[in-house]
Amino acid sequence: MGDLDEITPGSQPGLDWREGGVPVSTRFDDPYFSLAGGLAETRHVFLAGNDLPARLRPGFHIAELGFGTGLNCLALARVAQVPMRMTSFEAFPMAPEQMARAHAAFPELAALAADLRAGLSDGTAIRVGAVELQLVIGDARETLPRWQGCADAWFLDGFSPAKNPEMWSAALMAEVGRHTSPDGSFATYTAAGSVRRALTAAGFAVRRQPGFGTKRHMIAGRRVPD
Repeated sequence: MGDLDEITPGSQPGLDWREGGVPVSTRFDDPYFSLAGGLAETRHVFLAGNDLPARLRPGFHIAELGFGTGLNCLALARVAQVPMRMTSFEAFPMAPEQMARAHAAFPELAALAADLRAGLSDGTAIRVGAVELQLVIGDARETLPRWQGCADAWFLDGFSPAKNPEMWSAALMAEVGRHTSPDGSFATYTAAGSVRRALTAAGFAVRRQPGFGTKRHMIAGRRVPD
């Protein structure tokens, strides 16, 4: 995402494509997943960063800022062995043909990716393996405060804070904290100081840890009991 005030949320993103089938947002000049390996990055940052799949249990609820290609959902579905839920907030959903092109970079996820695209196209309940997915379309600054759910873990995967500061504002991070269960967690690829401070203020014990690929650090954390 980026300057959301300049475009109507719900419209399709403008994309360029790099070698290896990596989509790049023309609006934010930022790739949707790591050029060094998108699936490996998801496993390192969002799964391991939230101590998943070890914490998964029936009814476990993951929420996400930035659905993008759906890669995080697919990686989760690949390891989930119990029924669980995922709610993802996205302002600019990809068209089915855009998503299919991005998914081609991950042949090991082909069957799950086909289920995801079919559910998105049908507009019915979206089930990807053991994951029941709800995709919330719109500006997260508006949709997250209205959300009635509560997440056990968060994937914070908006475009970089330098390119898309609105997705990392203190106000939005406070909403993330407000919609997190006791002892719930978050993980994100960025270790920007402003993001660390915002998540600390939102009620998380934030830790910095090794990032993926060329990224020196990432951050993760758990909700501090009230």
